[in-house]
Amino acid sequence: MSVAFFVNETLFSQIQRLFERTYAHVGINLEDCLIDRTRCTQLSMLAGTSARELSELARTFLRRAGDQLYVGIYYSRWLIDQLEQHDPRAGIGDRNIRSLIAFVEELNHALHAALQFKRGVREITSEDFARNLELQAQVDTYLVLLLFIAFFRKTQRVSATDRRWLRFHLFARQCPEAFRDANLRGRYLETSELAANYTRFLDTLNAVRRVDEIRRFHSLDYGGKKERILALVESTSN
Repeated sequence: MSVAFFVNETLFSQIQRLFERTYAHVGINLEDCLIDRTRCTQLSMLAGTSARELSELARTFLRRAGDQLYVGIYYSRWLIDQLEQHDPRAGIGDRNIRSLIAFVEELNHALHAALQFKRGVREITSEDFARNLELQAQVDTYLVLLLFIAFFRKTQRVSATDRRWLRFHLFARQCPEAFRDANLRGRYLETSELAANYTRFLDTLNAVRRVDEIRRFHSLDYGGKKERILALVESTSN
């Protein structure tokens, strides 16, 4: 992954292009999948009771109809206002980090869902599919935000303090225990722990090896990703 900012492009399109350079082209402009509050409310009602516990700041909706995948990405007006007032392309700090995380994760959910669908995955309602998207999004968001931070450092290097700050907001600050739904609670507890462990491993790799590793990681299903991370944790503890 590498980042560069272009004045005439939206933040959304720049991040989509970054992910596509790293993995594969999704074939559509995901900005065309953005939906408003009214449509978000309608889709949330169709998604069932557990969807009521998901964040109201940003959500991704997926629906399969035959051999077509329909994607809806919602960002609240508040979240967009925060990113417009504190544009991450001018710097990242406490005022915009949480909004940027939510922004990147939902875009990432949509992109990887579309890529998996293109590869022939059709069980988009399974728990493993949801956990796969969540784990991948946390890993990718960590890497993207590292690039943002490095962009504004004269040395283009990210300090240990920067990494601790980012890890706090991505992994430590989240409270999966707050979910009443046991399935959602288990999903976010497990994927957050796995993502935290895997990104620690990625931090030990140089840029070339890191890209090779995350491309292989991306190609795995959830079981394969989990097995890969647990093996890495075991090897480092021995």
